[in-house]
Amino acid sequence: MLRLGARVTLVEKWGAGNARASSGGETRLIRATYGPDLIYTRMAARALELWKKNEADWGQQLYHRTGLVWLSTGDDDSYERASIDSLSACGIAHELMTPAEAAARFPQINFDGVRSVIYEPEAGYLAARMACQTVLESYLAEGGSYLQAHAEPGRISGNKMDGVRLSDGTSFSADHYVFACGPWLGRIFREQIGDLVFPTRQEVFFFGNPAGDQRFDESQMPAWIEHGAGFKYGMPGNLGRGFKVADDARGLRFDPTDGDRIITAEGLEAAREYIAFRFPGLANAPLVDARVCQYEDTPDHHFIIDKLPGADNAWILGGGSGHGFKHGPAVGEMAASMILEGAMTEPQFMFSRFTRGSV
Repeated sequence: MLRLGARVTLVEKWGAGNARASSGGETRLIRATYGPDLIYTRMAARALELWKKNEADWGQQLYHRTGLVWLSTGDDDSYERASIDSLSACGIAHELMTPAEAAARFPQINFDGVRSVIYEPEAGYLAARMACQTVLESYLAEGGSYLQAHAEPGRISGNKMDGVRLSDGTSFSADHYVFACGPWLGRIFREQIGDLVFPTRQEVFFFGNPAGDQRFDESQMPAWIEHGAGFKYGMPGNLGRGFKVADDARGLRFDPTDGDRIITAEGLEAAREYIAFRFPGLANAPLVDARVCQYEDTPDHHFIIDKLPGADNAWILGGGSGHGFKHGPAVGEMAASMILEGAMTEPQFMFSRFTRGSV
């Protein structure tokens, strides 16, 4: 919106890329394999285009091209077949491989039990925490205003929000208000949102590569996703943090403000068992780091990009559902067009879907 000529004030209570933020980790995947959800494939392609342009303008590498292998291990591969159609429709480079072909190219991975493999050569990971900080620095350099404070929405009447209140006791008014509050959205807007956005506890593990062994570095190893009875994912290299492994299954409800971020013994044991099977060369790898983060999920796992019900000048950007970060530039572009130019909200992201029996 700043680049479209608007005067913008950004308010953040703990700073860019902080430890409580859903995007405060070192890295996040970027990929375009989304089954029949063509809109996400298109948005991922546009977001990657914008990530590349911005990092060139900023002189800061944020996108790491590792490629990504998608392992289908379930009995039903309809999601993968739909993904091929979506990738083709969007002109995104991809390759459908047999397990034997994939094993020959990527011998670090055990492809036992894999039905088919999709390889996305332009996929990879984003330096998430660094990106948050770089975006803020660029925003300030381009004339944006920034306040580190906690903001509460003001009174709503006559379909208008009349301002926001800050934790330092001050308040200010604007023509439009955008709330991109991640896992706190349901708490801030209990009446309008409530449990439509709920945080879940997610554990992420980082294992150390054998000394001098580059097979699991990003120069030789792609990022990966395994889709079958569950959904697991990870990436190599990872800015020196180790080999990243995570389970996408939704965890327990979590308080993103006051919740302790300590991993469980059960989660660590499951991660060790998994890498020992799927990545045998890491069977005895030490745990070198671990994190507890959160997803801010919606009932149908889709974003919310729409006006706040009852307030024509307030907007909600949320419901990242575990895959929101990569789409950030495309979401921002979409929101700016809606708010400043009157573009229509995508039906898939409207609030009204929750009241018409679609979830």
